[in-house]
Amino acid sequence: MSETATLPAAAARVASAAEAQGLAITVRLHAAPTRSAEEAAAACGCDVGQIVKSLVFRGAESNRPDLLLVSGRNRVDEAGVAHELGEALRRPDAADVRAITGFAIGGIPPLGHAEPLATLMDRDLLTHASVWAAAGTPNAVFAIDPARLAAVTGARVMRLAE
Repeated sequence: MSETATLPAAAARVASAAEAQGLAITVRLHAAPTRSAEEAAAACGCDVGQIVKSLVFRGAESNRPDLLLVSGRNRVDEAGVAHELGEALRRPDAADVRAITGFAIGGIPPLGHAEPLATLMDRDLLTHASVWAAAGTPNAVFAIDPARLAAVTGARVMRLAE
């Protein structure tokens, strides 16, 4: 039996998407939720800065969705990101995020979304040898080299934090 056969459906989709991009990830399930960066860091036994927060925003004028991969230690500098993107940002509601990504807030992975997303990645994630990202559910995570994550997501690496 394959590993994906024992995973929740959403986590199996993430594992399959990673495999399709040439990534060999191991999805780790935790008994306790890993919705917040602090919960995820405690469960993974790592620094909160190694947690990847996958946050979806929309352009206020274009309505274009963007995925921001942010270090768990950082808070998004919305004004700075808006300046880089050329328009203000707005946060979509939970239903919109699920429609955009195919995943619920608290388990949004950095890859395997319902539609391709323009992706920005916090440069602070690159200071770590490995980072932990959500794998489709609030209690599923996987570790990955942050440079590899940037490459497979096509992320534009920049300063995202205040």
